[in-house]
Amino acid sequence: MADDAVTTAAEPVHTDGVRRRDFINIAAVSAAGVGGAAVLYPLISQMAPSADVLAESSTEVDTSAIQEGQGIVAIFRSQPLFVRKLTAKEIAAANAVPTSSLRDPQTLAERTKPGKTEWLITMGVCTHLGCVPQGITVDQNRGEFGGYFCPCHGSQYDTAARIRKGPAPKNLEVPPYEFSSDTVVKVG
Repeated sequence: MADDAVTTAAEPVHTDGVRRRDFINIAAVSAAGVGGAAVLYPLISQMAPSADVLAESSTEVDTSAIQEGQGIVAIFRSQPLFVRKLTAKEIAAANAVPTSSLRDPQTLAERTKPGKTEWLITMGVCTHLGCVPQGITVDQNRGEFGGYFCPCHGSQYDTAARIRKGPAPKNLEVPPYEFSSDTVVKVG
C-alpha cells in the first residue's frame, strides 16, 4: 500500500489539460521565434535603400527663371540633368531632320511632353563614355548642330539632344518626368 501512495503522489493530476511540458514547449518556440526575428531584421533592413538614395530618387526643378534659348543644370541621382527651353528656331530645326538619317531615330515629340515641346529635359551625360557635354548655356560650344558638344571625344548632338556625329551610340537619355505645374518639373 505504501508503494501505491508513492506512485500517485509522483504523478500530479491536472484538471485544465495543460501540462508543464506543453508550457515549456510553447515558451521555447516563442523564444526561438523572437530570436529568429531579431536576427533576420538587420539582414533584411540592410537591403533597403539608404536615406540619401531615397532623397535622390526624384527631384523638382523650377523652370520659371529659364528664358527661351537658355538652360540650366540640375542634379538628379548624382548626375547632371539638363533642362533647356528651346526656341521656335531650334524646334523647327529638330523637326526638319528626317528620323531615317539619325543613328538613334527619335522625333522631338517623342523626347518631350505633349504641349510642352519647348522643354527638353535630358540627362547631361554623353552616351559614349559618360562625359558632360557642353551647350546648356548660350556661351558654351553647341557643336555644328546647335545642340550639345561633348569635348571628350567630339560627339555632337542636335537641338533635340539626338546624336548626329561622333562616337556616341545613343541620344542623350530622357529621364521620366512630369510637369506638376506650369513652372515646376518633377523628374524621377
